Amino acid sequence: MGRLGELEPVPRRSTVEIVSDELRSAIMYGALEPGAQLGEAELAARLGISRGPLREAMQRLVQEGLLVSEPHRGLFVITLDEGDVEDVYLTRLAIERAACQLIMQRNRGEAVARLTEALEALIEAARERDRVRMSDADQAFHEVLVSSSGSPRLERMAHTLLVETRMCLNALQDTYPEPSELVEEHRRLVDAIGDGEEERLLHLIEEHMTDSIRRLRTS
Repeated sequence: MGRLGELEPVPRRSTVEIVSDELRSAIMYGALEPGAQLGEAELAARLGISRGPLREAMQRLVQEGLLVSEPHRGLFVITLDEGDVEDVYLTRLAIERAACQLIMQRNRGEAVARLTEALEALIEAARERDRVRMSDADQAFHEVLVSSSGSPRLERMAHTLLVETRMCLNALQDTYPEPSELVEEHRRLVDAIGDGEEERLLHLIEEHMTDSIRRLRTS
C-alpha cells in the first residue's frame, strides 16, 4: 500500500466476476425465481455481454450449487424443498453457535457495539413494516454476528450459505413474526452477549433457528 493520500489503481474485476455477482443477486432477491430456466441468448442480451463470459459465470454458480444442469434441458435455478431449508438452518446453527462461543471468549464489548448498530437497522425496517428491508437487516445482523467471532473460516462458511439463506428468508416473509417480535428476538441475543450469559445465548440462537424451520414448515 502506498503513502496516505496517494492514488492507487483500483482493482479490476473480470467480466465473469461481475456477471457471477449479478446472477447471484438476481437469485438472492428472487428476480430469477427458484426453478427458473436460464436462457443464454436472452441473458446475454439483457446483460449486454457475449455468451462466453456468461457461460463461465453460470458454470461458477453450478459449482456453488445455485444452478443445476439438467441434460438436454439446460440450466435452472435451484429449488429448496423442506429438507434443503432445514439443512440450511441446521448448518447456520452450527456456524453461529460456534461464533457465539468465540464471541464470549473474546471481545464481547466490540461484538455488542457492532450488533447494536445492526439491530438499529432492523428496528428502522420493522418500524416501516418493510418486509424486504427487514429480511436485509435480519441477514446483515447474522453476518455481523459471525464476523464478530474473529474467525475468517466461520465467516467464509457462512458466506457460502448467503444466497440460500436469502432464498429461505424470501420464503419466510409471509410467515415472519410480527416486526416487534423479530426485533425482540435479536435484542435478546445482544443482551445475552452483553450480560456474559453464554448458556442463555446458545439457547436463544438455537431457538431462533429452530423457530425459522418451524415457520417454513407451516407456510
